Amino acid sequence: MIRIAIAEDIGRLAETLKSKIELLPDFKVVLIANNGKDLMAKLEENHNVDVIFMDINMPQMNGIEATEVVSNRYPKIKVVISSVYDDEDNIFDAIIAGATGYLLKDDKPEEIHRAIYQVLDGGVPMSAAIARKSLNLIKNGRPNQKKEVDYGLTNREIEILEHLSKGLQYDQIADNLFISKGTVRKHVENIYRKLQVNNKVEAIQKFNP
Repeated sequence: MIRIAIAEDIGRLAETLKSKIELLPDFKVVLIANNGKDLMAKLEENHNVDVIFMDINMPQMNGIEATEVVSNRYPKIKVVISSVYDDEDNIFDAIIAGATGYLLKDDKPEEIHRAIYQVLDGGVPMSAAIARKSLNLIKNGRPNQKKEVDYGLTNREIEILEHLSKGLQYDQIADNLFISKGTVRKHVENIYRKLQVNNKVEAIQKFNP
């Protein structure tokens, strides 16, 4: 039995990934943490884990920070990033932190299963889009850091944009944040206006929360 841990702050996404992983009887999700700090606490109680699927954008301790801690403290555990972010900065930071794989959240179950076997066999599994950008990093080096722009988003608007980036719908965001769907819609309208965009894809691309 291959023991899997998941670090993901959105409960629905963690359960979706768990369902994909456990479609094969070889794999068992033995630990789910909702942020890096929670993951560290649970690993201290029991670090009998083979592979961790690590989200990047989490509160208290993000996935890059948690990956570095795991790599130093539990070097036998393999960390595979599971994220919606495919930008070169996050890829670079994840690799430097010690990640041994990088998948996108919409990867199919068979791709996830293949990645688990590969990483345990010493490979470095990556989604196709991530692999292409990793090759570009090797060829051209790390891209210049983008100049940070203050778009004037409130903390709540940034929080909602984070949820949108994870593929959640308005009603799901409302449930998670204990606000109404109409309030979510109003915040999204303000986000679009401040970023001067017309849809959530443009908003996520323009502002990486």
